[in-house]
Amino acid sequence: MAGMNAAESSVAVVAVPFPAQGHLNQLLHLSLQLASRGGLDVHYAAPTPHVRQARARVHGWGEDALLSIRFHDLGISSYVSPPPDPTAGSPFPSHLMPLFEAFTADARAPLAAVLRELSASRRRVVVVHDLMNTFAAEEAAGLPNGEAVGLHCTAVSSIVGRIDAGHRLLRDNGLNYHPFDACVPGEVMEYIMKRARVAESMASCVGIVCNTCRALEGEFIDAAAESLAAGGKKIFAVGPLNPLLDAHATAGEKQGKEQRQRHECLDWLDKQPAASVLYVSFGSTSSLREEQVAELAAALHGSKQRFIWVLRDADRGNIYTDDRDDRHAKLLSEFTRRTEGTGLVITGWAPQLEILAHGATAAFMSHCGWNSTMESMSHGKPILAWPMHSDQPWDAELVCGYLKAGLLVRPWEKHNEVIPVAAIQEVIETMMVAEEGLAVRQRAKALGEAVRSEGGSSRKELEDFIAYMTR
Repeated sequence: MAGMNAAESSVAVVAVPFPAQGHLNQLLHLSLQLASRGGLDVHYAAPTPHVRQARARVHGWGEDALLSIRFHDLGISSYVSPPPDPTAGSPFPSHLMPLFEAFTADARAPLAAVLRELSASRRRVVVVHDLMNTFAAEEAAGLPNGEAVGLHCTAVSSIVGRIDAGHRLLRDNGLNYHPFDACVPGEVMEYIMKRARVAESMASCVGIVCNTCRALEGEFIDAAAESLAAGGKKIFAVGPLNPLLDAHATAGEKQGKEQRQRHECLDWLDKQPAASVLYVSFGSTSSLREEQVAELAAALHGSKQRFIWVLRDADRGNIYTDDRDDRHAKLLSEFTRRTEGTGLVITGWAPQLEILAHGATAAFMSHCGWNSTMESMSHGKPILAWPMHSDQPWDAELVCGYLKAGLLVRPWEKHNEVIPVAAIQEVIETMMVAEEGLAVRQRAKALGEAVRSEGGSSRKELEDFIAYMTR
């Protein structure tokens, strides 16, 4: 790459994501940023279907950008890839556990082979690994010229809450910390502690890189940095990792930048009035119960608001496993007929980044996964928060209670209840037409502008991160 100096070309960066969509996506965005801005020799290593999945679903980059990264397939043993169970006691996608177990047990050996080969011909090998992947940090430490940096995939404020749930920043802002272990099943915590060994992951890396920025979490970044510095660790807040798309670009310009087939929903959005559409999506790890889908459908119809609804179940461990379940077919045909002209239902993968950047989109009903939260905030769109599991209850608390850029649809504590149509419809109408909602929408818009205008601090952090790796 033009401008690449000898120090950069002699350093290999190897991204090792955890094989779930929100994790794959963040490390691919970071890899693309490092390759485009840093001119670094960047590698991305994951199981074969997950390399394919990450590449197929990444938005905001042209096809050419993917050519700047070397992809490595990590062979792991076969695992069962069952469909999700929407009726399960916990909303956590426990059907993914066979994949997670196989990955943690088997990915070390093929990764070690990739690292050894790179180590032999590079001055330094930097492994940027998901904090769930302790084995990657250990393999980096075993190289004579290797080091590891952890990717912290969730809000930096969650680090502060984990260290001290009564921290002054939480206390002064009236925030209730939702510990991760209270929001996932026991079997998941056992896996995280005993097999993934996340606590050891932090111990064996030189620092962490985070998908956040000062406009959203400045006070928390300072608090986390202070705590990490006491242990000799660095923190680089380089977010948002997702590209910042321009809502005012023409369809032709967008097509040229994306170099992909434009999704039909974007053509539909082009025809809607400015800030009039509610986007509804619960991410790649959530499945709503049949009764809940019916209540949400009735609320969308009853609210008389324009909407795009992504109605799909959680991913399987291998998304390329056949046997697609069409359990919503009956409801869908009737609902589509009743809402024709007002709404659009998408049952496949949606171009979320482009939808959130679009001028017709007003707000986002979301599970509050950290990717979705960052994508929404960075494009100035408020969130109707419906947290499901893991870090999502805390993200909802941060968005609604601290950033004041969201309204809660359903508190985490009611995750086992079906939220009735009236409650959902009330929050939709508040956000889309009431004075209270207008204030939240304006606050989100201001935050989006702040994220964009203060991109300098994140850019500087990314440059500092590159300078550190190539020192």
